Amino acid sequence: MAIEKAYKLVALQEGISNSSAKSMIDRGLVYVGNKKVMIARGEINKDTKFRVMKLEKAVVIFENDDILVVDKPTYVNSDEIEREFKPAVLLHRLDRETSGVLMLVKNEEFREKAIKEFKADRVYKEYIAWVEGIMSEPIEVDKAITTQKKNNKAFSNVSPKGKPARSEFFPDLVSANKTKIKCIIHHGRTHQIRVHLRYVDHSIVGDEQYGGRKAKRVMLHAHKVRLLGMEFISPEPREFKNFQ
Repeated sequence: MAIEKAYKLVALQEGISNSSAKSMIDRGLVYVGNKKVMIARGEINKDTKFRVMKLEKAVVIFENDDILVVDKPTYVNSDEIEREFKPAVLLHRLDRETSGVLMLVKNEEFREKAIKEFKADRVYKEYIAWVEGIMSEPIEVDKAITTQKKNNKAFSNVSPKGKPARSEFFPDLVSANKTKIKCIIHHGRTHQIRVHLRYVDHSIVGDEQYGGRKAKRVMLHAHKVRLLGMEFISPEPREFKNFQ
């Protein structure tokens, strides 16, 4: 049986460069049947047919002289959004597989004003998530978080030595053994929602790093942000509404 590295076969099938094919696999966009290809350099049968998901474009939600707000698609890094919308710079970040409201600023004066709002916990941040298990009543988690970085990858934990972090979770819909919830976060530490949900045994579906089952994506979406009297909303994604 003839075999070849997965990214080389994807490049041939799609008519793209090897580096583009590797990037697509690393993002989680390449499937064989319903199974995600996880290792770009993994060897696979040369006759394998791949299904490659299309990478969506960021859509501008709002723009004025101070701020640019986009609806970030999943599988795209926040840094890539920043490069696309230069000279605006990121005010905050979303994880690659988290979609929704992402804010960039266009001048230093507004950036400093906005950062003060974040530091004073005066920015309202609401997310939608599908989580493991049945959450039957609201849960509040007020637990400090520490973050370590290894090989350019962040991993966070609940720890009394960490920085303050508070999250509120409200159940919305139960389907089988999972629950769609609303999340409101205070402070906004790295991976805060993901870590706090794992702490209460309700890991996000698709978030394998923090105990969730495999899924096409991490089922976390930044739905609404209020900052300095402005409100920005990213509609709930189709896959969240129809998730079974």
